Amino acid sequence: MSDIEKDNQAESSQVLIKDLWKVFGRDAKRIVNGPLKDKSKEEIQKKTGCVVGMRNINLDIKKGEFYILMGLSGSGKSTLIRNLIRLVNPTSGSITINDEVVTKMNSEELLQFRRKTFGMVFQHYGLLPHMTVLDNAAYGLKVKGMPKGERYAKAMRSLETVGLKGWEDYYPGSLSGGMQQRVGLARALANDPEILLMDEPFSGLDPLIRRQMQDELVELQDKLQKTIIFVTHDLHEALKLGDRIAIMRNGEVVQVGSPEEIVTQPADDYVEEFVKDASPAKVLTAGSIMEDAKVLLYNWEGPKTALTLLRSHKRRAAFVVDKSHKLLGVIKESALEKLLESPEKPNMIPQESMKTVSTVMEDTILEDLFPIVTENPYPIPVLKENGKLAGVVTTDSIFESISPVEGDNHV
Repeated sequence: MSDIEKDNQAESSQVLIKDLWKVFGRDAKRIVNGPLKDKSKEEIQKKTGCVVGMRNINLDIKKGEFYILMGLSGSGKSTLIRNLIRLVNPTSGSITINDEVVTKMNSEELLQFRRKTFGMVFQHYGLLPHMTVLDNAAYGLKVKGMPKGERYAKAMRSLETVGLKGWEDYYPGSLSGGMQQRVGLARALANDPEILLMDEPFSGLDPLIRRQMQDELVELQDKLQKTIIFVTHDLHEALKLGDRIAIMRNGEVVQVGSPEEIVTQPADDYVEEFVKDASPAKVLTAGSIMEDAKVLLYNWEGPKTALTLLRSHKRRAAFVVDKSHKLLGVIKESALEKLLESPEKPNMIPQESMKTVSTVMEDTILEDLFPIVTENPYPIPVLKENGKLAGVVTTDSIFESISPVEGDNHV
């Protein structure tokens, strides 16, 4: 990477981690700076008694990104998230957040930086049982010294955001596990943090409640656009939530990529084994498998031209777009024939002759296309954010994408 590329990367990164090590044990720096640096975790522990928690971590996390740290137990993911706020101090390397070097801050600077920058949600909710839901949500603001009226108003807004309006006067013991986790999330949001740190927040919940919380977090992130750094060992959770995923093993990052990249282009055998049970339908998007429409009609062409194009391609129907390439609908061969038989013989394809059809966006996952396929006789139009037609997804392309492939023998 050139110096210019590095500068551009740094400018676009809200969190920049460089050459980060954490070694637990006596005289840990001798590991990082000595001949044992490149030895395996097991060999270092055997020879020195030191445990390598993280090894040479380099990551950049963009503002507003939902970033997943994923790995098995002992992979270093929780150690990394604690190093970000220096609940655990790194052995070497640097952490820069919002252009401030966290690894160089003194205790007072670090305390103030944490308060203004981070919200934290962990697996154990950490609620105070003798306080009401409202007081728990407002607790961080109380610590900051915010006046009672102002902190209660902010805490109430956070409780409403997570769907707990009406529960503010109850105590944590009256709430389900999912609701208690919402209180923890509300407490974090009340501080209006730039970055949310979430360490296995849903792992203690029942599967159904866990899925509901994941769905709610996706919806919440769509509204708030916070930077979220989320630790999990659950692959399907990572694929569902993450914009990007960093997979860790033995304290090292072995691959960083989008969910689709992780599943379709695993970096090594470890990642391939990790993701082998992932359903492509939960990862692949309409945009990744779409193709150009076989025939595309323009509404100004007129019914005779449109019918000629349809028949020359042996098609019974086609999508119609306007001059800006926005989808207007689908028109059938029979509808064009009726237009030609009518006394008026229009010069354009009228909107009332077209049928509306279900559409999806480029980032729609394949799993969400299944209900549309069953009730839609046409390929599924894929739209860009501006409403323009990007391509179409056919039933064949969906099933080819999710069917297992052995060698070159495609189904």
